[in-house]
Amino acid sequence: MTGGPKFLSLAMGLCLLCMTALAAAAAERGPVTNLPMPRFVSLKAEEGNVRRGPSLSHRIDWVFTRRNMPLEVTAEYGHWRRVRDRDGVGGWVHYSLLSGVRHVIVEQDLTPMLVKPDPESPVNAMAESGVIARLDSCGLDWCRISADGARGWVEKRRLWGIRPDEIKE
Repeated sequence: MTGGPKFLSLAMGLCLLCMTALAAAAAERGPVTNLPMPRFVSLKAEEGNVRRGPSLSHRIDWVFTRRNMPLEVTAEYGHWRRVRDRDGVGGWVHYSLLSGVRHVIVEQDLTPMLVKPDPESPVNAMAESGVIARLDSCGLDWCRISADGARGWVEKRRLWGIRPDEIKE
């Protein structure tokens, strides 16, 4: 036996530590909603005030102005959600301005929207960088999106608003 009992004890301890860390990460939930954290939502309103803290008494730092813009929720406090956009800009937004209907932003210019989730499939449309699209479904590598009357499959790596390991049916 290589390493003896001390090695076995150390290996078992490291394994237990890794399993505990993975379980804690998988079980991270919002204290208010009990929904996974972090998670993606969309801006429901045409405008959303972004505040420095979770109340109306906190200063407005800026205003989000793109309806359906995907945002990542990173914290919860009462009726407030701390969010960030794809550029990392964020702050506290009232929950009534957010929607669980998922949208994504196309990250790469002239991204092909394909008929099927296959690189050899015909192109339905081309999406410009910055387009906000409704997220229909996602597998491991491909997402079906719709924007401006066009619908198609796009490689997940070309989108912001969905985690790389996330599956959405």
